[in-house]
Amino acid sequence: KGDKVSWKTLPHKKQLLLISLCRLSTPLTNACLLPYLYYLVKSIISDPSHPSAPQRISRLTGLLAAAYPIGQITTSMLWGRASDTYGRKPAIILGLLISVIANLSFGFSRSIGMLFFWRVVAGMANGIVGVMRTMTAETVKDRKHQTRAFLAPPLVFNSGRVAALAVGGCLADPVRNLPGLFGPDGVFNVGRNPEGVEWTLRNPYALPAVFNGAVLGFCAILAALWLKETLSSKGNDTDVGLVIGNWISASLKTVFQRKRDQGYIPLQLEDSNDPISPNPIRPSSSSGTSTPVQQPHPPRPHFLSIWTPHLLKTLLTFSLLPLHNSTFLHLFPLFLSMPISPHPPNTPIYFTGGLGLSPPTIGLYLATFSIFGILLQLLLYPHLQTRLGTLGVLRLANLIFPLVYISIPYLSLFSTSTLAKWPAMAAVLFAQVVARTMAIPSTVLLLTDAAPSRNVLGTVHGAGNTVSA
Repeated sequence: KGDKVSWKTLPHKKQLLLISLCRLSTPLTNACLLPYLYYLVKSIISDPSHPSAPQRISRLTGLLAAAYPIGQITTSMLWGRASDTYGRKPAIILGLLISVIANLSFGFSRSIGMLFFWRVVAGMANGIVGVMRTMTAETVKDRKHQTRAFLAPPLVFNSGRVAALAVGGCLADPVRNLPGLFGPDGVFNVGRNPEGVEWTLRNPYALPAVFNGAVLGFCAILAALWLKETLSSKGNDTDVGLVIGNWISASLKTVFQRKRDQGYIPLQLEDSNDPISPNPIRPSSSSGTSTPVQQPHPPRPHFLSIWTPHLLKTLLTFSLLPLHNSTFLHLFPLFLSMPISPHPPNTPIYFTGGLGLSPPTIGLYLATFSIFGILLQLLLYPHLQTRLGTLGVLRLANLIFPLVYISIPYLSLFSTSTLAKWPAMAAVLFAQVVARTMAIPSTVLLLTDAAPSRNVLGTVHGAGNTVSA
């Protein structure tokens, strides 16, 4: 009974929460622009009313979507190797800060070339995803807790995706979508410009980027102050940020906590089995005093010896999931955005045009179904993983994906039917969410288990992020 595994018994929840908050960099940077990317490109290109404009816009949005993983490919291995050398925490904080700059710059760019450049930089910054997965594995080492530990970042990721899709759709072109705040009579139109807030007129798609930058900047501050280093060789190094964070925590407790006892306050020593604690304490046999345990650090394997046949096969599996899942996540919003194409005469089945939905509708609709992913990860995945095993759950997901993708083109048949369009979209989205909810944590767990040594996890997950990009 005492060994029962549940969310309540999961150790190091605070550290997992901090790692998960850092994981918000991906959905905010990548998912936020999906509802409005088509319209952003349309606002920049010349002659957007030309008959061939929808196809040209789709091609450009595809290039912008590809720019992000191009950046990840170039840096993921470097981030992983650097984190194995200099520590996980510095890599994560630096990546977040670069991501803040890339988001803000993207939002205020008004040319395809600059948009492409800042998407590449954003991808380079988010090469730290592998480092975050490594940190999760090092924070919770007990295998019985690892399933839920590796679900924590995806849960926050999906929550961030919900918020990012909704924010991206609703904050895009705020003069039109939020006239009460940014319109001619809006609260923020202090200059009373007859058309609305001037900077949002010049940069109609900058507001979501400003939101992203603010959130990621806040996450970087939290990580600097309270995230603990997990690389064993760096455990004894002085962490100035952590010292300041502990002082802030102690000060807040002093201010807000009611002192029930004015006498002695017992010291709370960290658990000696805490994998995050760099210096576990044990009593000295001679004097009874506490002395630090000197933990030996095993030598890191040679770089070429890391790539065992089992690891290479697992990396191949790891790369196949984003090959189709990311394609769906980028193409489906474009399909929803593109204008409805008239039914060609004498053609019973046709696959042209889109569903003609607006950015707020797309953002809120996709966000609603992302909520299902959160619930499924909380309630369904741990039980399925217990019954079927990690590999069994991945196989089940891989049976669902092809059925979803085969069904998608047929949605265009319902583009003019309000009664049939929404249920058909819901069925496709729900099935895809179920499949990816099962597949994503499974591939991460399999990759972690395939690492030949714990002290090359950063390199292994960096390689995973590279092949997935």
